Amino acid sequence: MIAGAPPDPVQRILDLPPGRRLVALAGPPAAGKSTRAETLAAAAREGGRSAQVVPMDGFHLDNDTLDALGLRARKGSPATFDVSGLLSLVRAVRTGGSQPFPTFDRAADAVVPDGGRLEAEVAIFEGNYLLLDALPWRALHPFWDLTLRLDVPEAVLRDRLLRRWRDHGFDADTARAKAEGNDLPNARQVLAGSRPADIVLRD
Repeated sequence: MIAGAPPDPVQRILDLPPGRRLVALAGPPAAGKSTRAETLAAAAREGGRSAQVVPMDGFHLDNDTLDALGLRARKGSPATFDVSGLLSLVRAVRTGGSQPFPTFDRAADAVVPDGGRLEAEVAIFEGNYLLLDALPWRALHPFWDLTLRLDVPEAVLRDRLLRRWRDHGFDADTARAKAEGNDLPNARQVLAGSRPADIVLRD
């Protein structure tokens, strides 16, 4: 590596010791986590390391539960995830072997139980709150072999969030209400409340 050059996340993944390894890629909503995680996994595979992405979105609480808790409007905030279920999966993944995991169907706005299966040696978990320095999320931290964080300016996030909601068919006012009432507060919590990562990736 050239002196002063930023760390190469792909090389850091390739340099992880043999065996099941867990990578956390965290960042705010609309930071590009899913795309970046898949790109990293593909690059790791090209480098000879089996790698696969595990999205945190599979641990959204279901809408009936959110309605009962009065949290449907805050879906995507830290309190709307099944953190204990995520922690159980992380512990199981650490032991190695094949592990099923839930995925999230955005069109149906619903979790798909056992929607994916982890077979790879390197599991790249991606999600907003994987590095959140607050309970119960702190229980995840000791399991990560490498931590990455996406750092995107809030103005860029806002534009992406507005576009995302408009692409889902919402008018401009509703898109703005959703972004400013829920997504951007969540983004600020990620940016201000996450622990330092091994590598910061800037957009």
